[in-house]
Amino acid sequence: MTIHPKPTASPTPSPIPNQAPLADRTTGASGSEKPHKPAPFEQPKLRLELRDITHPATSKFLNAVDITAIFPTAVSKVQRLLYQSPSDPSTNVPPTRSVTLVLRDMDGVAYTTGLDLDYDHKEIHFSLDYIDRISPPSRLAAEITGVLTHELVHCYQWRALGTCPGGLIEGIADWVRLNCDLSPPHWKRDLDGDWDRGYQHTAYFLQYLETRFGEGTVRRINEKLRLCEYEAKPFWTELLGRPVEQLYGDYTAAEGKGESQNHMVDDSTQT
Repeated sequence: MTIHPKPTASPTPSPIPNQAPLADRTTGASGSEKPHKPAPFEQPKLRLELRDITHPATSKFLNAVDITAIFPTAVSKVQRLLYQSPSDPSTNVPPTRSVTLVLRDMDGVAYTTGLDLDYDHKEIHFSLDYIDRISPPSRLAAEITGVLTHELVHCYQWRALGTCPGGLIEGIADWVRLNCDLSPPHWKRDLDGDWDRGYQHTAYFLQYLETRFGEGTVRRINEKLRLCEYEAKPFWTELLGRPVEQLYGDYTAAEGKGESQNHMVDDSTQT
């Protein structure tokens, strides 16, 4: 679910992150080059708040997952998928200083918000009622981790100064979940409707773009959402060379032919 927006100051544009240069490597004793291990992103303070310890889903949650392990792991995966490298000066990660996971009795599944006094501190509210309904029980750990990963994206993604369409926000969150191998069995590529329906529908479209235009495409989308307000035509044509409607048409055509998983296009020949 979308993080509640809050106005922010206009950021200073910076280049799209690039791959680490060859010089950014270490040399072993034998003189052979070894890949430099990337520095970790700054990690937020992570907290867990149990609003009702007598709720049957509370014990289900605690027995199904080791929250001390999956919470920081999910944060790291979200950061790595959305951003190039913390050592690259063009990497611009939102200043999320803490994330509190709140398990409570509520409708829906989950939502993310920031604290009024300091928006760098986030809260993820996760429904105990939803956790209690997860079936079969063997899916508990995967579903809990998947929902948590989706909501963590809202703590780290950019939103075009509050103008990003909700469908794209939710699609990026589910794209991260998809690329963490946490997609639930009921997710399907449904081609009926527009590209920006959000969630898994937009996530699969974004995965097509990632395959077609190369690794890091969704990362570039996220970075562009930091730099400017969202206007559909200039946003997509400046980034990928064509309107999003054309891109989605290409996606549905490729999917209809069963080509989307390995679809690569020589875009130098297209206008």
